[in-house]
Amino acid sequence: MRIVDVCAFYTPVGGGVKTYVERKLRTARAGSREIVIVVPGERDGTRRVGDAGSIVTIASPRFPLDRRYRYFADEAALHRVLDGLAPDVIEASSPWNSPAMVARWQGDAVRSLVMHADPLSAYAYRWFGGVAARDTIDRGFDWFWRHLRRLDDSFDMIVCASDSLSTRLRAGGLRKVMTIPMGVEPGVFSPAHRDEALRARLLARCGLGPEATLLVGAGRLAPEKRWPMVIEATTAAGYASPVGLVLLGNGRDRARVVRTVAANPHIHLGAPITERDAFARVLASADALVHGCEAETFCMVAAEARASGLPLIVPDDGGAGDQFVAGQGYSYPAHDAAGLAGAIGTFLADGSSLHRGAAILAAPQIPDMDDHFARLFAAYDRAAMRVSAAA
Repeated sequence: MRIVDVCAFYTPVGGGVKTYVERKLRTARAGSREIVIVVPGERDGTRRVGDAGSIVTIASPRFPLDRRYRYFADEAALHRVLDGLAPDVIEASSPWNSPAMVARWQGDAVRSLVMHADPLSAYAYRWFGGVAARDTIDRGFDWFWRHLRRLDDSFDMIVCASDSLSTRLRAGGLRKVMTIPMGVEPGVFSPAHRDEALRARLLARCGLGPEATLLVGAGRLAPEKRWPMVIEATTAAGYASPVGLVLLGNGRDRARVVRTVAANPHIHLGAPITERDAFARVLASADALVHGCEAETFCMVAAEARASGLPLIVPDDGGAGDQFVAGQGYSYPAHDAAGLAGAIGTFLADGSSLHRGAAILAAPQIPDMDDHFARLFAAYDRAAMRVSAAA
């Protein structure tokens, strides 16, 4: 079976989609399953990955709002690539324009839309949530819901990584939605990677001693991630108890984040850690993960933190909220700075050891990506059998 993933969100500089794509490529097996990732790139090209995987780039313009990314702009070029690849299954991973291009391709293949993004939460609900109810916002953005329902008509399945997104899509009229939870890279994240000397060094970068609590945040510096809210809430909670925050990320909102960090000497802003083992050591050596984004489709970093034995302080909506387990940190009302400050304050007052103990016990049960891909490919096999039987 040849699976072709038309992946609009891939960038070689990092992120959850890159992690997902690279693990998917490792599942390719010569003679049984071939994986081809088609991505927008600087120029046309093909790069082999392993025995039965490859990345095909189509020359594409940069995305103006985040120049690390590019976007598919030439539908004819995409169709020519798909004609040459002749996939058995074709995935689209963006709910924007590229799945419509895939839907218009004339070839025979099972079509799957994997929801790696939730634009309504990332944009519409964030922009207007303070002045209108969600139902009202949905009516104002009915053009986007109509777009999603057209995709639902054109694809064989709509795959979500979290139940919260699946539930919302079904409520919006989509009929082919299924939840296949994602997972973490096998063998990378573990509580056993905790390093007290590393923890002390990270707290020292925050101007604090080892008696303080160490929070960690990681992700793109983008408006929907709400890092200024996380920084301000940590600052507010820190008046009652010493707490440091190590925030790892880069992106278009960096200048605003830097301005917010400048008000608190106990917050350290660092570059993303692309070496996975090093990142796993940082997660395991912290006392909790803090996150501000309610628009995650799965929240990979929260799953990685859980697999590292780390409690979570996360919003009660979206993929991050789906990761939360009572007794292993706290959730707070999404996009509520005061609520986040209160959750951090309560966590500090509790002390981290009780929450960490429960999180460490649960860490081995966190699903891994290989299980996700096994379930996804099994769904593709069933769909291909239905198509074959109907032919």
